[in-house]
Amino acid sequence: MNTILNELLRGLDPDQILTDEPMREHTTMRVGGPADLFLSPASPDQVLFILDTCARHQVPVAVVGNGSNLIVRDKGIRGAVLHLGQAFSAIEELPGCRLQAQSGASLSRLAQEALKSGLSGLEFASGIPGSVGGGVAMNAGAYGGELKDVLETATVLKDGKIITMTCGELEAGHRTTRVLREGGIVLSAVFRLESGDPDAIRSRMDDLNARRRDKQPLQYASSGSTFKRPAGHFAGALIEGCGLKGFRVGGASVSVKHAGFVINDRDATAGDVLSLIREIQERVLRETGVSLETEVRVLGEA
Repeated sequence: MNTILNELLRGLDPDQILTDEPMREHTTMRVGGPADLFLSPASPDQVLFILDTCARHQVPVAVVGNGSNLIVRDKGIRGAVLHLGQAFSAIEELPGCRLQAQSGASLSRLAQEALKSGLSGLEFASGIPGSVGGGVAMNAGAYGGELKDVLETATVLKDGKIITMTCGELEAGHRTTRVLREGGIVLSAVFRLESGDPDAIRSRMDDLNARRRDKQPLQYASSGSTFKRPAGHFAGALIEGCGLKGFRVGGASVSVKHAGFVINDRDATAGDVLSLIREIQERVLRETGVSLETEVRVLGEA
């Protein structure tokens, strides 16, 4: 470990390198054991440096954003976590009603910057808890809007090269893109928006966020919507129909407010959360014949 730490210090500041860092501090579900290395680059060059250094030392690397769609298992992550967060979150206004954002910027902050600039199109994203990088990779969306609707290009690190992909080249679908399917790291993205009235934009954002507060268990730790929407159904309705609202495994439960959310309301472990997810999937499949696929990403050792 000392060898790779010394080498990492040649390209990173000491405060960009943490060891044995508890991942529960970096996931919105608030579960997860420690990562051996937790690295926070501030530029694309530092991302490349980290990946190259870890590859030469045969240290595996997991890339994470703000952890809103992530469950880390209780024994944590062996190897390195490359964290694209606050240090990698610049947002810049470009000509032609466009915004450029690094992948660590939160979608809610991006929506607020659009509001400040009088730009419409990102109102739906104002309450999504994810980051730009993860949101672009999975084509995040809510209330009838998706990032592909406003995405112009994404800068992606793939196979050791930094390339620019158009929205069409990303082949975005429901909660998926080529980046998610084929691998790669979204470094930044450009969004093409429309000029709008700030009061109308703010009103739309306020309305959507009020609807979220009314329908979603935002007061509890969670990973957001746990399951993808199955064709012809709504996951929450299927789960509720199976009588699973309030069903619990350890410190994790199915939200009584919205059955599509698994919440950490009693100091859950990752094991509790994952066991509950499996129980939900098994019960729904047995009683309805519908297979629920998770939206959340799972990393680490059990």
